[in-house]
Amino acid sequence: MTETHATLPPGAPAFPPGRYGRRREPGRRRPLLVALLVVALVAVMTLVAVRLYRQYGDPNYDAEVITYTGITDSQVLVDFRVTVPKGGSAVCLLRARDRDGAEVGREEVTVTARPDQRQVTAQHRLATTARPFVGEVMRCRPAG
Repeated sequence: MTETHATLPPGAPAFPPGRYGRRREPGRRRPLLVALLVVALVAVMTLVAVRLYRQYGDPNYDAEVITYTGITDSQVLVDFRVTVPKGGSAVCLLRARDRDGAEVGREEVTVTARPDQRQVTAQHRLATTARPFVGEVMRCRPAG
């Protein structure tokens, strides 16, 4: 049976017979397949997030700058506090930047807590290649 103006509902386009091939029925939706793909994607993303957190996001080694003082043309004195497991030690990366934000000094410092403490307060004199504007602790990681 060919489509004519008499067999089409009003407003539907009329195509010449044989010119565009056979008309297809509307595609069947597969909500179960879509749901399974979404669940699989969420599971993979969760596994990646957990792996990255274990690799880079250890909350046992948290550092904060208390103050930075003693700024001269060649140094800055950085006071900082590090949280480590009881009696543990950490290697912290300290950095100094100038007023423009360029890095003018960088050094790794090892700090160790007493056997009954989780926090270490340390002070380090960071040598710089130009006058620093700020001293900061970039990150801390387990020593060793």
